[in-house]
Amino acid sequence: MQLNTDILLDISRDAGVAILKIYNDLNLADQVDYKSDDSPLTLADQASHEVIMKGLREHYPQVPILSEEGGNIPYEERKHMTYYWCVDPLDGTKEFINRNGEFTVNIALIHDRKPVAGFIYAPVLDTFYYSSNGEAWKITGGNKQPLKVNNSTSNRIAVRSKSHPSPEEEVVLDQYDVVNSISVGSSLKFCMVAEGKADVYYRFGPTMEWDTAAGQAVLEGAGGVVYKETGPERFTYNKENLLNGSFLGLGF
Repeated sequence: MQLNTDILLDISRDAGVAILKIYNDLNLADQVDYKSDDSPLTLADQASHEVIMKGLREHYPQVPILSEEGGNIPYEERKHMTYYWCVDPLDGTKEFINRNGEFTVNIALIHDRKPVAGFIYAPVLDTFYYSSNGEAWKITGGNKQPLKVNNSTSNRIAVRSKSHPSPEEEVVLDQYDVVNSISVGSSLKFCMVAEGKADVYYRFGPTMEWDTAAGQAVLEGAGGVVYKETGPERFTYNKENLLNGSFLGLGF
């Protein structure tokens, strides 16, 4: 399947613009509801979802869309999908609410249970991280540069969740000569490993498939790998239950 990366970048940016309109209006940004699992839902989640759905349906009408804010697609239908979009319209809703700017728009293309392209846009940073055709790139300030993992052999840096830290991570990180860590929100954790600012990302707690798909695509496009639990099986998608277990992302 051929992708037009410019179209995907434009859709991602348009979604980010919709998010920022709400983020910069405190009366709107403070309107938060909660889903049945107690996760927060803002007007920005919904606005971004609508922009992405419109753009993907216009340019790729033949490809199904699985979005966090869309209706669930029954597994009996999903299991037959060769290609589909896996979308998180606003990854890092808690970061949005806390107003630290560390939230992203995530769009991934899944093919045969593997993420083959990923587009991440951080609206506040006006920065893209994306991968397609086995390569990964960063665009910021109008400059485009390739993403490559660090391939560190020692004194490694771990990236950790700002909203979901876990003591179980320490056991795994100790195995990889981790001497320091940085904390960041949303799918930016994958991006930090992809651009060599960190080497290891281990997540013990649960996530959903749309939380990780674009980030995995970017990291693997930059030469890294994402394992189910601690390996050696690659992390895959389109499971009957969309809830993820633990995973390990490595930049070496």
